[in-house]
Amino acid sequence: MKGELLFGVNPVKESLKGTRGAYNLYVQTNASDHRVESIIRLAEERGVAVHRREKIDLTKMCASSHHQGIALEVEPFRYADLDDLLASIGAAGATGFLLVLDGIQDPHNLGALIRSAACAGVDGVIIPKDRACGITAAAEKASAGAVETVPVAMVTNVAQTLESLKKGGYWVYGLEGESSTSLYDVKFSGNCVLVVGGEGEGIRTLVRKQCDVLMSIPQYGGVNSLNASVAGGIALFDMARKINA
Repeated sequence: MKGELLFGVNPVKESLKGTRGAYNLYVQTNASDHRVESIIRLAEERGVAVHRREKIDLTKMCASSHHQGIALEVEPFRYADLDDLLASIGAAGATGFLLVLDGIQDPHNLGALIRSAACAGVDGVIIPKDRACGITAAAEKASAGAVETVPVAMVTNVAQTLESLKKGGYWVYGLEGESSTSLYDVKFSGNCVLVVGGEGEGIRTLVRKQCDVLMSIPQYGGVNSLNASVAGGIALFDMARKINA
């Protein structure tokens, strides 16, 4: 196999609609609904070979039973260059809205956060190179194809990246469960960065020091913590609402 294997209707469809190199489309033998047919047409328009496979064979290929009867062999995921991303935001003459993920380990959380970011109008997502999940097939499946619509940049040092962003005119807001400042009381404007920490330790100390504001999400029930992707989604949409007001 030349590259990586994506699976699931939305990830495959979004990949075929984008610019990522695609080599082979694998379709379950008895799959024939309108979504699958539209994907086959997209593949044929791009000159991608279409192959029929039995369900059990697709499951083995994808190492998952959640392939929805379709898989696509694509080139490895191409991370965005952060400098190019910032330059494109500046060239558009708009304020920037970025999501920084500090140590997300679960590919499903990563994919869900990227999906929320895309829906909230985020310009780009930044993830660390080490001690965190990268863009895998599972993350792409969880993102429902959103990784094809929002740039994802990978950096060596999150704290240094935030320091550079601040020098470039960005305000950095971190989600911190122990903060006495409510997300709902914070006013957002201009260039904004939301930092979401990892599932276990949250935002790391050096990264936390680069945050201009630490804020928490008020909770009213008996459970005292939120899943990282849920918390990030809540914060992203509250920020988007205020930024676009």
